[in-house]
Amino acid sequence: MKLGAVFPQTEIGANPADLRTYVSEIESLGYDYLLTYDHVLGANPERPGGWRGPYTFRETFHEPLVTFSWMAALTQHLEFVTGILILPQRQTALVAKQAAQVSLLSGGRLRLGVGIGWNTVEYEALGEDFHTRGKRLDEQVPLLRRLWNEPLVTFNGQFDTVPDAGINPLSPHLIPVWFGGDADVALRRTARLGDGWIPNWMPLDKLRDQLSVLRGYLNEYGRDLSTFGVDVRIHVSRTPESGWADEAGQLAAMGISHVCLSTMGAGYTRLDQHLEALRRFKALMN
Repeated sequence: MKLGAVFPQTEIGANPADLRTYVSEIESLGYDYLLTYDHVLGANPERPGGWRGPYTFRETFHEPLVTFSWMAALTQHLEFVTGILILPQRQTALVAKQAAQVSLLSGGRLRLGVGIGWNTVEYEALGEDFHTRGKRLDEQVPLLRRLWNEPLVTFNGQFDTVPDAGINPLSPHLIPVWFGGDADVALRRTARLGDGWIPNWMPLDKLRDQLSVLRGYLNEYGRDLSTFGVDVRIHVSRTPESGWADEAGQLAAMGISHVCLSTMGAGYTRLDQHLEALRRFKALMN
């Protein structure tokens, strides 16, 4: 089981020295990967019509692909994971170009987690239709893979058109595409198109049920379960330290391939508190 850390987007601040310290320490501790959340814009809750959501304009969100490019130069082995990038609110060809560049600069250390998101304000500001985001995601992922692997692509879809053109450089390494979401339509999409699944937090009993459904869909689509990954988060804010080992053991028994610790929302006010929790978790898992 590979071990990761959730980048504390909303709590780490905007000091580049702190970001450098964090990512360097994560790699030195022996973590396999760093997973980061994604939001382009945060809304003002006092805007006309109001706003309700877990994040506002006050929360910091570093742009994942730009940040990963910078972090790639500071590390040697750490894998970088978007968990998840809200793909349908972005231009497909641009994401293909950016992801290929991160893969190139990092030596193939990018895993692209994608999903549809929930923030209508972002979709409006970025000029995309919130209501067709699932259908757009279905179209985007196969197109991404073509753009990463074919020097010239001709594509005429419902949402994207590529007129005999291509990105250069192509992706020199395989870029795995994993999916978020746990609705039935999301599980079917994951089984049909994904290399892995990044579920949101849910009780372990529900996770077992969802895994059973997902594995049924994988069988239905003729997919190889042995090569299909699942990345689950343990939240410090939900699971006390005394329960970390037991929860990780239950996840391992379910066949979970990746487990990462999220230190966000635990009340930590200093960078060293996040890092100390990650040190203890890693020591526990050795």
